[in-house]
Amino acid sequence: MNPILLIEKYYPETEARELLIRHSRAVADKALHIAELHPELDLDKEFLFEASMLHDIGVFLTQAPDIHCHGERPYICHGYLGADLLRKEGLPRHALVCERHTGTGLSLEDILKQDLPLPHRNMLPVTPEEEVICFADKFFSKSSGDKEKRPEQIRKGIARYGEEGLLRFDNWYRRFLKK
Repeated sequence: MNPILLIEKYYPETEARELLIRHSRAVADKALHIAELHPELDLDKEFLFEASMLHDIGVFLTQAPDIHCHGERPYICHGYLGADLLRKEGLPRHALVCERHTGTGLSLEDILKQDLPLPHRNMLPVTPEEEVICFADKFFSKSSGDKEKRPEQIRKGIARYGEEGLLRFDNWYRRFLKK
């Protein structure tokens, strides 16, 4: 499966497509680097690449003018909207990455407590591949493309949403990058 062809299906030649591809390639490179560092995890590298490239496919359906997306839904919805697209494309495993990568994942409790405009279900990464992609994604913003953030910057951003997500990030950092 060629993820670029799927991106092109939903994104005409626009700045949004270029930003998405640049961001997604950076995430894929980081995820594959983690896979190389940790052969003991026996990560599915082909899936890591494909799912990293597709994890943000739903952003065009959201209102995010700073990244040239002019959809109707709030940005926080991009994960489950992308998951819906990928399920229709026959990619249920890839869809779970989309749905579970927002922040460090969102628990049903978080969604209810914060009254988020999301389906009422757990959206936490479950598989090692989902965790690696979610973690790798935190190092890059779509607006800065492939410029990698420092862990301190990431921690500061995550901390605004509560300690649970920060603990998840710190655990992944120790697990995936500290040797």
